Amino acid sequence: MDKPPVKMMDPTLAEMGNHLSDAMKILESGKLESEQGKERRKLSWKDFPGPLQGDGQDVVSILQLVQNLMHGDDDQQGHRRMQYVGEQGHMALLGHSLAAYISVLERERLRKLTTRILSDTTLWLCRLFRYENGSAYYHEDDREGLVKMCRLAINTHYEDYATEGFTLLSSKHPVIYQSAACRPGLGQHLCSQLGLPLSSLCIVPCNTMFGSLHQMDVALLDKLIRDDRESGKLPLLLIANAGTPGAGHTDKLSRLKELCVQYNMWLHVEGVNLATLVLGQVSSTVTAATKCDSITLTPGPWLGLPAVPAVTLYRHEDPALSLAAGLTSSQPVEKLRALPLWLSLQYLGHDGILQRIKHASQLSQQLLEHLKTLASIKTSDVVSHSRVPPISGGSLRDVLGSLILSIVEDELNSPVVVFRFSQDNSAPSSGGSVEGYLAGERDILDALNRWLGEQLAQQVPLSGVDVVELEDEGTCVRFSPLMTAAALGTQENDVAALVEKLGEMIPVLSCTLRFRQDFKDEVLQQASLSYIEDQSWPGLGGVRYEARTTDLDEDKRQYRVERINSDLLKKLMELDTDLYFSDGPEFCEEKNCIFIGMATEDLDVAELVETIVSIGRDIEESGKLFENMTEVVRRGIQEAEQQLQKANEEKLMEEGVLRQIPLVGSVLNWFSPVQASVKGRTFNLAEGCLDSTEPVYSVKAQMIKEASLDSPKSVTKRFPGQKLFRRHGAGSDSVSDTSSVSQLEESFRETAHVQAIDAEEAEVPQEHHVHIVAEMALSDQRVPEGQETESVDTLR
Repeated sequence: MDKPPVKMMDPTLAEMGNHLSDAMKILESGKLESEQGKERRKLSWKDFPGPLQGDGQDVVSILQLVQNLMHGDDDQQGHRRMQYVGEQGHMALLGHSLAAYISVLERERLRKLTTRILSDTTLWLCRLFRYENGSAYYHEDDREGLVKMCRLAINTHYEDYATEGFTLLSSKHPVIYQSAACRPGLGQHLCSQLGLPLSSLCIVPCNTMFGSLHQMDVALLDKLIRDDRESGKLPLLLIANAGTPGAGHTDKLSRLKELCVQYNMWLHVEGVNLATLVLGQVSSTVTAATKCDSITLTPGPWLGLPAVPAVTLYRHEDPALSLAAGLTSSQPVEKLRALPLWLSLQYLGHDGILQRIKHASQLSQQLLEHLKTLASIKTSDVVSHSRVPPISGGSLRDVLGSLILSIVEDELNSPVVVFRFSQDNSAPSSGGSVEGYLAGERDILDALNRWLGEQLAQQVPLSGVDVVELEDEGTCVRFSPLMTAAALGTQENDVAALVEKLGEMIPVLSCTLRFRQDFKDEVLQQASLSYIEDQSWPGLGGVRYEARTTDLDEDKRQYRVERINSDLLKKLMELDTDLYFSDGPEFCEEKNCIFIGMATEDLDVAELVETIVSIGRDIEESGKLFENMTEVVRRGIQEAEQQLQKANEEKLMEEGVLRQIPLVGSVLNWFSPVQASVKGRTFNLAEGCLDSTEPVYSVKAQMIKEASLDSPKSVTKRFPGQKLFRRHGAGSDSVSDTSSVSQLEESFRETAHVQAIDAEEAEVPQEHHVHIVAEMALSDQRVPEGQETESVDTLR
């Protein structure tokens, strides 16, 4: 059998593919420059804006410059992690290069090629996402498709809009309805692009009685539409969600479609749950999106395709109105937007696309099953609640509670998992509502959940989790693999690692939440500490060491407090402990504070507070010496001069005037010596006063001082390997029996050794101690000149 003839590839296309492959290898190689290259680049002006060089550069040099600009000064491979770009991603990047090459073809050939690319891509997408008889609009900004749908709806309802323009809108104002759960700023962007006032935008609240808190209230929407029609306005378009940006919930699209048909409105749907339309089993709520007037798809993040356009599928029978709305163009170059997607879809095939969407959905279900086993984790993707309306007397409300749980069937297959840490004894049982929380308790849980999300994202980066703020639930952790898994390459083991890290952090969160009040109580008992109430801090809380001096003005006192707390923070950070100490959040209103981070089960709160007070007191006392040094020395010198002058006057009165004359005084001292006593003085810098030296040279004072030095200080006994602020035995489950026995034996040895030393010291005769002290006093005592020999003989 004859082989089919092999067609030769266009040399330009082959060269383009090779260049793209070489460029990706250079950019993704991760090879660092040599040290000489780094030094040369530091001294080069190429990294700074400047004039264009006269001589051209080769491709490798230009790509090297791009790599340097992409990665900056990062020298570690971990800092250079980028989005995973597979072969399908290379096809998408090749599409942009091909689009530039194809645009130079002759007009007729270009028209045929673009028509084929556009029709193929539209047909494949409509079949994949079950959107029959649809047209497609490809756009870079994922909001641009909705803007075009609004223009199409305006041209449909206002027949003379093409000629009369906005003058027609003054007689009958159009109204655009959107859910309160839509992404922020979407409605404002529509009004800005369409030139409509913000009064044309109507925000529809979500359910407050029955159903999910993230679903549009259909009954309230019906009332709003009827009110607008009665006031002479024109209901134009409704924006619904098939997967809200926050929690991934889907509106009741079937009921919304009935309302839109009833009031002749355009229904547009967007959301991540639309990706599940390619699966074999789809929830009924998401399937209803195929009957809507338009839907916006984002296949780029769903399939891991970089730089591919978003697609808006729509149905409309009048091509002229579509052209007027800007949905179609006679320019063939604009149709080339679909080329990267056309290449990527062919490379993946139907099975490859299905496999990626299915894999992301399975990751969500895997995480959801594990989260159900964790008692302190509440999920918001499958549970919703309805609130009991107030009843007079409150008896029935007290019996039934303020919340009723109901499982929403349509949310079971949502690919978005939102969860939140919440203590069972403090958080409501609904898993999402925070009504009835004590004042500030929600803020504390929000701070802890924000810390949880940041830690999970940092320690398991391939999971793609992030932190999301929901109006009713508060701060939650979101796992949306449809938006991240294809780009990051998330696998089942990454989800398992995420669950493992989550299990390790739950005890830390629980202990921190439990110890916060204990820490506050201990701090309030200390007169030198002030408790800082900052509910946005994820940890035990904050303290400030207050200076005990009250005779300073406010500026000097604030300076002293700032210096003491700054030094105290440095001392605490140097301690051998697992606790985290910080100066607080970036935008904290309180200044000169010390914030303590997360706690563990074996934390000794009392010891922690006592240590802070002790270190702060030492810093304050040592600081007084340096702050008052000038004043202390000045006053001490003045007092010393006064006492010296007084001593000279007493000497003059005792010895007489004649003895002060040099020659006469020597003769008188020879015939009649005077027994003058020399009074020693010592200058205390800490107290700024002169003291007598007699207690220093007395034997009794010396023995008291020696005894005080020998007395042991009261310290907390620690076992080997035990860090500060930890109670021994709190984490005994993690310590083996052998290590416990060895620690006890070592402690017994240390106790016996100390007792033996004390016994040896007790056997020394007391006279021996007195003799030693007497000799020390003798060696240090100062005597007048001429009496040294007599004093020694007397002692002997």
